Amino acid sequence: MSQSFSELGIGAPLTAALHKSGITVPTEIQARVIPLVLAGQDVLGQSATGTGKTLAYLLPLLQRIDCAKRELQAVILAPTYELAIQIQRQLEQLIQTAALNIVAAPMIGNVNIARQIEKLKEKPHIIVGSSGRILELIQKRKITAQTIKSIVLDEADRLLEDQNFRSVQAVIKTALRDRQLLLFSATVNAGTIERAKEFSAGFAVVRAIGETAAKPDIEHLYVVTEHRDKIEELRKLVHGLNMERGLVFVNKSDAIALTTAKLNYLGLTAAGLHGGSDKLDRKRALEDFRAGRVKLLVASDVAARGLDIAGIDYVVHLDVPDDPQLYLHRSGRTGRAGKHGVAVAIVARQEKWIVEKLEKSLKLKLKAKQISRGQVLDAGERPAGKHTSRTKPGQAAKHNKR
Repeated sequence: MSQSFSELGIGAPLTAALHKSGITVPTEIQARVIPLVLAGQDVLGQSATGTGKTLAYLLPLLQRIDCAKRELQAVILAPTYELAIQIQRQLEQLIQTAALNIVAAPMIGNVNIARQIEKLKEKPHIIVGSSGRILELIQKRKITAQTIKSIVLDEADRLLEDQNFRSVQAVIKTALRDRQLLLFSATVNAGTIERAKEFSAGFAVVRAIGETAAKPDIEHLYVVTEHRDKIEELRKLVHGLNMERGLVFVNKSDAIALTTAKLNYLGLTAAGLHGGSDKLDRKRALEDFRAGRVKLLVASDVAARGLDIAGIDYVVHLDVPDDPQLYLHRSGRTGRAGKHGVAVAIVARQEKWIVEKLEKSLKLKLKAKQISRGQVLDAGERPAGKHTSRTKPGQAAKHNKR
């Protein structure tokens, strides 16, 4: 039996705000996590992109804020500028719609620190940002860490990697020992769990992966080619599928620039999203992609963290991950908000074993396709004649359902 948000302990103002946004029934991760957070429990939560992890911690955090005290009570750490801003916007929307007397402020690196110090004079209840900038403000004594009751690590697997771990560790250690720690991610490996144990021995581990593959309406396809021909195969796919907007994943960040250059050389408008790029370059690439000025956005898993772009019809795995959860995490960028999406893996012949591994592990069927005479066909199918109409894979899927 499905529970309501009010039955989970969320008050009327927030419940009403959710209803205005069309959210009435909690997802699995929300239903399992919210009571734990409200009870003050440390939580390590895992579920796929698009299953509501952010609301799973924002709702109980807002519920627990003591509005009568103008002091910092919760800190949310994020690994990228985009994710921090996305969380901040969702926070502001909830606060405004529910008419809560709560103040939230972003504290992100590579932004004028003087302005942030001015913002802190308003005594926000919640701050969202990067561990480096928040630690800097604590060290400057602009943030009083002793009042922090809850610390959230969003995309915890990345925040606990070597390049972020020390600053995250330092922020956590500045708070009192009885603070609550909440870790959330789409992928959680053994290394993440071991590092998390340094901060708390009493995590409630919630893996809500039962909803991972079932909810999104995503058609999974793959084409086989030679490794050297992957870019050309992508070009054919873009034309054969009439692809208007596609998110293209590569495994290594240092391959983004070269891949983007090759695609543009072939006449495909593409932009690269680099994890270490200047903030303005990243913003420009995202704006061009959202506005349709470029068809393809090339990214690695690191660079794509925190992206929330509506209307992505296609996810292309130019490099196919052999980690099933990572494959789902990438593919989940399409087929969101009830819309149909298509995930296409471009597989070198020696990589066909990865397809078999994904199918077995995820209990998914990846349909084998081929491109012939500009048409995307089932593997082994003969191309249609000049006057024969054809449908895109997504259209065919919808037709077959009927």
